[in-house]
Amino acid sequence: MPDLKPYIVLGLAVGGVFSLSGVGIVVLYRATAVLNLAYGAIGAVGALLAYSLTTGVGLSMWLSVAIVVVFCGMLSLVYGTFFGAAFALREPLVKMIGTLAVLLILLGAMSMIWTSQAYSLTLPTTNWSFRVSGVNVTGTQLIGLVLGVAVTAATAALLRYTKLGAGMRALADDRQAAAILGVPVRRVEAAAWLASGLLAGVTGVLLSNLVAFDAADLTFLVVPALAAAVVGRLQSLWLTLIGGLVIGVIQSCVTAFNSVSDYSAATPFVVAIVVMLWFARRRSTIVRV
Repeated sequence: MPDLKPYIVLGLAVGGVFSLSGVGIVVLYRATAVLNLAYGAIGAVGALLAYSLTTGVGLSMWLSVAIVVVFCGMLSLVYGTFFGAAFALREPLVKMIGTLAVLLILLGAMSMIWTSQAYSLTLPTTNWSFRVSGVNVTGTQLIGLVLGVAVTAATAALLRYTKLGAGMRALADDRQAAAILGVPVRRVEAAAWLASGLLAGVTGVLLSNLVAFDAADLTFLVVPALAAAVVGRLQSLWLTLIGGLVIGVIQSCVTAFNSVSDYSAATPFVVAIVVMLWFARRRSTIVRV
């Protein structure tokens, strides 16, 4: 039986980042009804750009991170401004396919600019470490977990107590009715796209430090984030947080067992399916009662 403590620590860190991604997906979905499949690709572009800025241009890591986070936010905002608004009244499937096109374009661009080799960012926080129950915990791992919880709490408070949050909730209920009531629809949607892009940049940088990556790997790490969002039913931020942490820990622990380690990538799908079956069972039970 392998010692699972190091895997649990890594799983909590990665799970926190999955939760962070899930929150970005849920907030955007609640405000615009767009399920952004390009979320991971935007984060991957940011991570690769940060790598190039530090190793090629020679910028400091923190300056590179700041630049790429802003870049990812602007990339998301540009799409939301020009295409999100155009698709606003279309069916949810059409909106989702639009983001799938962005994913493919970004993935193709990354394949042309960067090779398929694995990259890894070394953040300064990697050198900050302490021990918990005999397990070494790096600063990046701690940030991944703490940031996931902190952003979830801050976003939940924003949606509940601020005017912007009220506008997002109104858009989620009825976009046209919200516009009639005076909600600045374009401004609220732009804020949601910008916030989602900024979170994509942050998660891309963190994941590229926690795990080695290439363009395709980091792009499709959106799958665990989507699974976490499904656990939250694309509504609950706290359930999304829990889902991300559970997926991260299970996926990390599975890799500790050689006999099943090759199947660790299936963890998000299994968790999402189990949760959906549970919700379906509860609904059917309520209907029978």
